[in-house]
Amino acid sequence: MRAHGKDVPADVPGEPAASLLHLDSSANRRGDSVSRELTALFAETWRARHGPAGYRYRDLAADPVPPLDTGYCTLGRRLEQNGLPPLDEVGAWTRCPAEEREWALTRPLVTELLAAGTVLIGAPMYNYAVSALLKAWIDRVGFPGAFTDPHTGESLLRGTRLVVVTTRGGAYGPGTPREAWDFQTAYLRTYFGKQGVAEENIRFVSAEMTLAGLVPHLSRHRPAAADSLAAARARVTELAAETAGVGEAGTAGARSPEGGRQ
Repeated sequence: MRAHGKDVPADVPGEPAASLLHLDSSANRRGDSVSRELTALFAETWRARHGPAGYRYRDLAADPVPPLDTGYCTLGRRLEQNGLPPLDEVGAWTRCPAEEREWALTRPLVTELLAAGTVLIGAPMYNYAVSALLKAWIDRVGFPGAFTDPHTGESLLRGTRLVVVTTRGGAYGPGTPREAWDFQTAYLRTYFGKQGVAEENIRFVSAEMTLAGLVPHLSRHRPAAADSLAAARARVTELAAETAGVGEAGTAGARSPEGGRQ
């Protein structure tokens, strides 16, 4: 198998083919987004190992997920009242064009998430949390019962591997004065944990001080910013070269307040 001009190993015979869902949520598509740079490095490394066949990319800025509407709510509540039928039966529970539209917008996103052995999310910090683009995707895929096996009640995401690349204009890591201002990491860890992704399958990679090269009063932090970015590049390369998760061979910017070049 060849990818990007290199010979790469095929997936192990008898094992499921590897699959990667790559999401970018930076509003900055100009070419200097740090989160996009890092997720692209992960994706390139992953494709070099597995080939392009199992790779799926979604740019949440170029193709934004529409916000939820009333039809999403009424359909979801109806399903919760009736025991959460399997996904392939949800269409039969719609009662109006608005509900049909909401389900048509939702099901493809849920399906591609369920199909992924690894989910890669580029998540720049906007106002101490995730971008509205990512939040819209999260709200929509969090459809009632979407990730629950209707026969066993177990999560369908239990074996999914999640890699979140976070970028921050300042410093919010453990031990920093603004550690408590990071509402990004805990939120994403809690959300995906609640959906059933195992804690041992969740990885975060952070590049901090991304504003240091742009904002004069942060210029003294440029060496720390460079070190953080270098460490993030090394870590995403390492994680992309690993093989883990269900469906994979093996085991397991825009500037904003306190944002940065994300």
